[in-house]
Amino acid sequence: MPIQSIITSSLEKIFPDKSPLPCSTRFTMLKDDVLSFQLALRPDLPNIVRTDAMITVDSPLAECIRVQRVDLVPSMLPVNDSTDGNILSDQPGLFPDLLTPLSEGKTFLLNRHWTAFWIEIETNASTIAGPSPITFTVDFVSFPDEQVVIQTEVEIVDAVLPKQDLMVTEWFHGDCIADYYQIPVFSETHWEYMRRQIQLGVRRGLTMILTPIFTPALDTVVGGERTTIQLVDVYRQEGVYSFGFEKLERWVRMCQDCGIEYFEMAHLYTQWGAKHCPKIMGYEDGSFKKLFGWEQDALGEDYRGFLSAFLPQLTKELERLGIEKKTVFHISDEPSENSLEQYNAVRAQVQEYLVDYPIMDAMSEYRFFTDGVCENPIIATDALTPFLEGQCPEDLWVYYCCGQGYLTSNRFFGMPSARNRIIGTQFYKYNVKGFLQWGFNFYNSCLSLRHINPFQVTDGEMAFPSGDPFVVYPGDGGEPLESIRMMVFHEALTDLRALKLLEQLTSREHVMALLEDGVAAPITFTQYPQDASYLLTLRLRVNQEIQAHM
Repeated sequence: MPIQSIITSSLEKIFPDKSPLPCSTRFTMLKDDVLSFQLALRPDLPNIVRTDAMITVDSPLAECIRVQRVDLVPSMLPVNDSTDGNILSDQPGLFPDLLTPLSEGKTFLLNRHWTAFWIEIETNASTIAGPSPITFTVDFVSFPDEQVVIQTEVEIVDAVLPKQDLMVTEWFHGDCIADYYQIPVFSETHWEYMRRQIQLGVRRGLTMILTPIFTPALDTVVGGERTTIQLVDVYRQEGVYSFGFEKLERWVRMCQDCGIEYFEMAHLYTQWGAKHCPKIMGYEDGSFKKLFGWEQDALGEDYRGFLSAFLPQLTKELERLGIEKKTVFHISDEPSENSLEQYNAVRAQVQEYLVDYPIMDAMSEYRFFTDGVCENPIIATDALTPFLEGQCPEDLWVYYCCGQGYLTSNRFFGMPSARNRIIGTQFYKYNVKGFLQWGFNFYNSCLSLRHINPFQVTDGEMAFPSGDPFVVYPGDGGEPLESIRMMVFHEALTDLRALKLLEQLTSREHVMALLEDGVAAPITFTQYPQDASYLLTLRLRVNQEIQAHM
């Protein structure tokens, strides 16, 4: 057979040398929903290495369908732990991840190798319900007699997927955009490139954004610096502070225009211990200089005086912008048990100025919560047990990063996509209020020692498992490119929305029974069905039940 073709699910990672499994479940979706699957092709044509091809789509849903090529990218560190067995590979290599849009359907195929194409269908409230056939036709430029026709069908359920109520933030690193494209921070081009990435993030489920009032004190070597990105202008004249908020206002309005609803202010102290000040640039007696940084003690009188001037003015500005009810503050990222006393002390410095604002931090030490040091912890998914068995925050926030590689859901290159998507069911079962992940677009090496090219280095120079530092690639001309990890995580979010709709139509007990029907043990954050068929069948059943109860 000169050309093989297979329709497979979005949860299959397709490698050039391995035949993918065909999808065995029917495709169904709701209105205001997104459905993804893949078309895999393997030509076996004479006397060629590659062949140009053209893919066309014929369907009543044609305007809702987008086709992108799944490209391979390198990884030296595809996972950080392979001992739980739920991985595809722990060896360096090329992995399917980058989604590249087709230009007028044009693409190319490597001979005798599998190439995947990502098919995305996005409906809206006015999409006509019912079955819709889809026909993909693949023509080969150098072989006009060869043509592949692949047909499938999608059933549109006559129900609208409800709005996402899970709060989601994946930390946005605007400095990395400026560094990659080599453009000045806050130039008009930089503002536009940031807007495009934020807009894409919102489309894929982001509702909250890290706001760099000062250059985020994150992933920076002690004594080192990241590229300055500071929305607040600071002036110190004869020891008296004043502030300019024009760029902050522009940021807020841009993010709101993109669909962002919530804002998190960048951390007020350094990472992993809160011992020092973030980098704060300003004008002192007319001279632009660094006012605070690693050199200053977090508990020093100078910084205390700065905060006493700054925070009241900042909160007044947040009120003027109308976002005071949708803003949270951070103290320091991932403090440990050893830094509990320090964290408590620096929090006391700012508490009086932030009484009306939630203070939230990624932290997993149970004592931080039970001792009242942080009322709103964001808890690592592998550290939830004491919280779930004992005291638990009223609004449960969870996160994962490079450290959550054993048993938990995550999105590393070397993990199957089902392990990415399963978190939607976990969000539902545990009534999770919010989710945080640190790497939307971190294009630096570990500790920001160097800038990297994310198309070549996907693991922070073997510091983080590939898939952890970023989910979006910086395309030509500032156009962001998606990853299959971003798309699959978005499927987890739409699963959650569908489960909540079914709950509205039936009951929570009914949905939980459906969720764990036939499952060997109750679903937890470390124990769950690992086979992709569980998720595909579950979503099919949920959609069918929604249809039956409408």
